[in-house]
Amino acid sequence: MTSTFGPAKSNRGRKRAFLRRLGWRVLGCAALALGGLGVVLPLLPTTPLVILAAFAFAKSSPALHDWLLRNPTFGPIIADWRANGAIAPRHKAMAVSMMIAALVLSVAMAVPVFVLVLQSLCMLGAAGFVLSRPSHGLAVPDHATDTPDSI
Repeated sequence: MTSTFGPAKSNRGRKRAFLRRLGWRVLGCAALALGGLGVVLPLLPTTPLVILAAFAFAKSSPALHDWLLRNPTFGPIIADWRANGAIAPRHKAMAVSMMIAALVLSVAMAVPVFVLVLQSLCMLGAAGFVLSRPSHGLAVPDHATDTPDSI
């Protein structure tokens, strides 16, 4: 009787692990897509999204994680974060600017005061974290056409 439950539990565990990896992979792909848009659109903060994608790919797909680390556009951002915990000044300014823009938009949309206070506290914490990270480390390319050799 116990042998009947063993394989079923094992199959459930494999299914759960598959779904967990799939969820991480979907999150990684979504973060990378938004981060890729952030390279050309100043409205999206590239660095945190690429770091999130690297984290998600590390949990779901070693092949995608390795590809991301070797990518000439995103690889230096991840390497700088891992080596120094650093965020380039350009990306810091963009992240804080987008937080301010989101807060201004919320005020313009007449969001309830409670939500504005909560949003402000969260953004203040996020901005404090981003601004407290070192700015030095590897040079991060400003354009997608830069390669690690040109840095």
